[in-house]
Amino acid sequence: MKKRNLLTSVLFLVMLSVAALAVYLFNYQGGENPGGSASSTVSSSAVEEEQTDSALPDVSADDWELVLVNRNNITDEMNPVLTDVDGVSVDSRIADNVRAFLAAAQTINSREHLISGYRSVAYQEELFNTYVSQELSSDPSLTQKEAEELVKTYSQPAGASEHQTGLAIDMSTVDYLNASDPDVAAQVAVLAPDYGFVLRFPEGKSRFTGVDYEDWHFRYVGTESAQYMTQNNLTLEEYIALLKERD
Repeated sequence: MKKRNLLTSVLFLVMLSVAALAVYLFNYQGGENPGGSASSTVSSSAVEEEQTDSALPDVSADDWELVLVNRNNITDEMNPVLTDVDGVSVDSRIADNVRAFLAAAQTINSREHLISGYRSVAYQEELFNTYVSQELSSDPSLTQKEAEELVKTYSQPAGASEHQTGLAIDMSTVDYLNASDPDVAAQVAVLAPDYGFVLRFPEGKSRFTGVDYEDWHFRYVGTESAQYMTQNNLTLEEYIALLKERD
């Protein structure tokens, strides 16, 4: 009987010790030091944010190759120094890149050719007005404003076109927008970042660019930026916003 009572007492003491240890561990890890967990979370978030920022290329939104021209950033005539590449004028600083990009595209399809490059503001105004007149002729029910808004989905008013920078080219196998073989267009777009270009108006991004998909419009932004933008599915508008937020 005494042995049984002794065993019961020992078991009772062991159970008390285990319970006390559990309470101590709970208070130490959670109840008494709640700030420790929150501090760790903040540090982790800060590291993640720092990693995101550091992943951005070491470039500035003010760099010449990242100049943003669109309907929200109307720009006067820029007068870039021009060089002729295969019958099209481009900013002299990107002439070699254009030649190399064109040559690479022609290995995919020999009919790839340059259609357009630099356009003056005056010429862009003339072109835009021509498109508006064509839309009005095609659909007399349109008002002038409606026709202009329709044209803006595929062409830009004077001062809002990237072509005036000399950094944009139209390149395709045919002289009609979105009429090239989609497989060829996709392969050319994949090549573009290697030469510093991005497909400027990709599908599903018109809410940022204000322009519907164009399979032939490529914009020079520099190799590092082009690769980052393509890998992260960013338009120039989105990319510049990230750079400005970081800086």
